[in-house]
Amino acid sequence: MNLSTLSNLVTLFGSAIVVAICVALHYEAMRFLGRTLGHHVHKRSGVMLVMLGLLAAHVLEIWVFALGYLLAEKSPGFGYIHGLDNSQILDYVYYSSVVYTTLGFGDMLPQGHIRMLSAAESLAGLALITWSASFTFLAMQRFWPKPIPKSNASDNPENSNH
Repeated sequence: MNLSTLSNLVTLFGSAIVVAICVALHYEAMRFLGRTLGHHVHKRSGVMLVMLGLLAAHVLEIWVFALGYLLAEKSPGFGYIHGLDNSQILDYVYYSSVVYTTLGFGDMLPQGHIRMLSAAESLAGLALITWSASFTFLAMQRFWPKPIPKSNASDNPENSNH
């Protein structure tokens, strides 16, 4: 096994570990929010606290990936992020947030095996953001002050036979 193959496998394994940490963190954040808010919070504040809690979880997950990039880039043979000149932690957080949200400005590009971590982050970010959306929908059903009325087909002017 050559050094490039070994670096690729280590990057793949490291990416899986970082993703697993973020999924576990997200699960625990939602579990905490689900348990705590139902008993201790006024219903009107519930949705807002769910959103703030989930945003905090996403920020922590972005930081976990940023630390993964920092470790990978500082280790020889794993690649680098082109456009990341001064290598400050907030630069890694910025890059991570762009990848996590799949925004993709293109001002920084991963080179080498570190690309696997970027690919894993974009997929994990998409999955975790949609998981948060589903959780928020359920929280809104539970906490929203009054139900949003359903549309009746007979109330719709396009369906009338006039």
